[in-house]
Amino acid sequence: MQHPFALLAACAVAVAAQAAEPRPLFDGKTFAGWEGDINKTFRIESGAIVAGSLKAPVPRNEFLATTRSYTNFVLKLEFKLLGGPKANAGVQIRTVRIPKHHEVSGYQADMGDGWWGSLYDESRRNRVLAKADPDVVEKVIRRDEWNRYEIRCEGRRVRLSLNGTQTVDYTEADTKIEQHGIIAVQIHGGPPSEAWYRNITLQELP
Repeated sequence: MQHPFALLAACAVAVAAQAAEPRPLFDGKTFAGWEGDINKTFRIESGAIVAGSLKAPVPRNEFLATTRSYTNFVLKLEFKLLGGPKANAGVQIRTVRIPKHHEVSGYQADMGDGWWGSLYDESRRNRVLAKADPDVVEKVIRRDEWNRYEIRCEGRRVRLSLNGTQTVDYTEADTKIEQHGIIAVQIHGGPPSEAWYRNITLQELP
């Protein structure tokens, strides 16, 4: 007969393993689990979240955010940015909504010429925290086509990989900076542009 404590331990391991499996954050059909300006800025097309428009300027930064927060995780997604060299967007992690405002505050895996693969601090310190090597980026980025971001957050460490190549390995030195929050996809205010996001999955880590 198996000892009850051993059985409980085995069950705990099984539950932990199950919890660690990557799961989709976006079902490809609805905005379930997300919130933001779905009337004007964000829409769903061909199984992807699409932000902005190629027919008119983007009035301001807008963010479509998850309705729950996350701490340690591996976030994977595919993205495509259209609109020329001035188009800009990004993926927010460990972020918070600014009350009564369209902006958010937190880390951003940046997108756009001069910004690809870099870690920016949106509406908080308002600066690049870790700059990707432009030579490395140029070897892997596919402009106007689908690309892959992998974002790994563990403790105070944030790592970004673009199309399978690591571009940032950043450890937060400021102990006052929160290391949990929502995830969001952005379109930056500016010229006519579109940011597409699909196959968004998240694996929670201990």
